[in-house]
Amino acid sequence: MLTLPNLLTLSRILAVPLLAFLLWWPKWEFGYGLAFGLYCLMGITDYFDGYLARSSGTVSKLGIFLDPIADKIMVAAVILVLTAQGILRGPYVGDMHVIAGLIILVREIAVSGLREFLGPLQVSVPVSKLAKWKTTFQMVSLGALILGGAMPWWNVPFAGIEINLPHTVGLTTLWAAAALTIITGWDYMRVGLKHMD
Repeated sequence: MLTLPNLLTLSRILAVPLLAFLLWWPKWEFGYGLAFGLYCLMGITDYFDGYLARSSGTVSKLGIFLDPIADKIMVAAVILVLTAQGILRGPYVGDMHVIAGLIILVREIAVSGLREFLGPLQVSVPVSKLAKWKTTFQMVSLGALILGGAMPWWNVPFAGIEINLPHTVGLTTLWAAAALTIITGWDYMRVGLKHMD
């Protein structure tokens, strides 16, 4: 059922290869600027596809299926490309920031598997407010990391060193998202474990 909300969701999925392409060259500031614009546009469509589906009464099974997949594909693609290009690297701990990205990816896979397992049992796993905060930190983080690549000159002094402001905000919020990921992931797993023999 190709309603406008579903088309917006599909557009997010189809835009992921272009987003990955633009992020592939870390020194290409213009490309990262375009990637930041595309990332923001994808975030806007993420909001509007759900809003339009609910307000117009066109919530469909296809939309319910595709929306979380589109989000996970986008997040996974951005984390993987930024990791491959050495963007998840910062002062003091070097590339240890990759661990925060890994935590997020592991949780997404585990929760998707849990939902697939609980589906035939007619058990739903509602999204908690804490999970919404996790998503917010995650989206801000990845956007800030992309913006840091577009604006490598946006540096400020901090603790005796020069840091790129958007990049540092991105790494900090990535860890915040990872911490909330662990908490909310455990909450979901507790619900799931009750239905496992």
